[in-house]
Amino acid sequence: MKTLYSKFVVTTLLVMIGSLCIGFLATNTYYHQVIKEKNDAKNVNIAQDIAKYIETAKPDDLDNYFTTLGEIGYQIYVTAGDEGEFYGGKYRDKTLSSNTVDRVLDGEIYHGMRDFPKETFMTGFFANELINTIGVPFTYENKHYALFIRPDIRLLFSEVHTILGGLVLVMAVLSLLAMLLFAKALIRPITQLTEATHQLAHEKFDTLLDIDRADEIGQLAVSFNVMTEKLQENDRIRKEFISNVSHDFQSPLLNIQGYVDLLKNPLLTDKERQEYTTIIELETKRLSTLTKQLLLLTSLDQSTRLLKCEPYRLDEQLKETVRKYRWQLEEANVQLSYQLEPVTYDGDAGLLQNVWDNLLTNAIKYNVEGGEIHVHLQESSTSVEVIVEDSGIGMTADQLQKVYDRFYRADASRTKQGTGLGLAIVKQIAELHGGTVQMESVINSGTKVHITLPKL
Repeated sequence: MKTLYSKFVVTTLLVMIGSLCIGFLATNTYYHQVIKEKNDAKNVNIAQDIAKYIETAKPDDLDNYFTTLGEIGYQIYVTAGDEGEFYGGKYRDKTLSSNTVDRVLDGEIYHGMRDFPKETFMTGFFANELINTIGVPFTYENKHYALFIRPDIRLLFSEVHTILGGLVLVMAVLSLLAMLLFAKALIRPITQLTEATHQLAHEKFDTLLDIDRADEIGQLAVSFNVMTEKLQENDRIRKEFISNVSHDFQSPLLNIQGYVDLLKNPLLTDKERQEYTTIIELETKRLSTLTKQLLLLTSLDQSTRLLKCEPYRLDEQLKETVRKYRWQLEEANVQLSYQLEPVTYDGDAGLLQNVWDNLLTNAIKYNVEGGEIHVHLQESSTSVEVIVEDSGIGMTADQLQKVYDRFYRADASRTKQGTGLGLAIVKQIAELHGGTVQMESVINSGTKVHITLPKL
């Protein structure tokens, strides 16, 4: 498996090599397009100055003069048409056509540097060939000569050039080492992140990354830690959920089992038998309600669940819900009043029915003898609001913060017939419709629930 570090190293080397090649090609192109002609003109001026000096100063020892020029950094070839003499550095290739020599002797200037063939990987500046020179004519002691000259590249590379070359080399090496160290430091937190994800895969949700950086990797580490804390919280909630489900299933099952055993007693009176069967019936209904609500919550938790929205009369649905629980209101001696505007709402009627069922049964269940319930439905230009208000036992501020937690019940003794899932279902269905749930409650003074649903 190729690691990210090895890929980074290979990529860095390829980038450096590619940059070197592109830089060389660009420099080579610049030389041929710009520098080459300027270099030719500069050396023509030098050669013409040498020829002019010879013709005007008429040095006594011409051979010694050319030798001196060769020693100070020039490669020189002088000919009168026959055999010529070389001075200074040696040429790698001494080939020069007689036609070129004749033209220079006739007074033409030979632009060998300018007209040197273009080469991709070897510029004319470094070509140590006799044809890569400047040729000018001069006259000495009434005899015509052709002077071919070029700078000696070996002597032009002074100590400064050596220092600069060493500087470039050291910079390249240090840059490469720095990139490798930077890559190692960059990839180290990714390695830590990989190890941490392996820990999460084994449900070790207390794994946190100790990475303090201000860049994208630091942001990733922060996000990872937040995710880990969320997973840890979800794991805690899952375990509590399993514990609560086990408890809420076990209690009615034990009650059913116990009363079934009691029913086997042949000495039971009819009154006792009726009492036991009533309890068994209540516990069976409780199990049925718990099962239905768990299935509903599972359905709501599915992120792919689609609302089956269609227009329907929301006020009629609320009236029907009130009629459905009329017998419970009478049994609990609770008065109910409602004020419902005619509203047609585009929503999932089946899901919203669960909302009204849970709110109304809670208002009845946690009310007081002779209490009241008020239901309001009103419509605005952007939303629909349903308010269910009761005069029941109410809740404390601490209880109010936990009412949407699954299996939470305000009555710690769990004496009320409930599952602790109702308000969690209410909140989730409202949010699926893009709405909100707000609760106000005062202990021993009642509770008011606001359901706001936007018009879809």
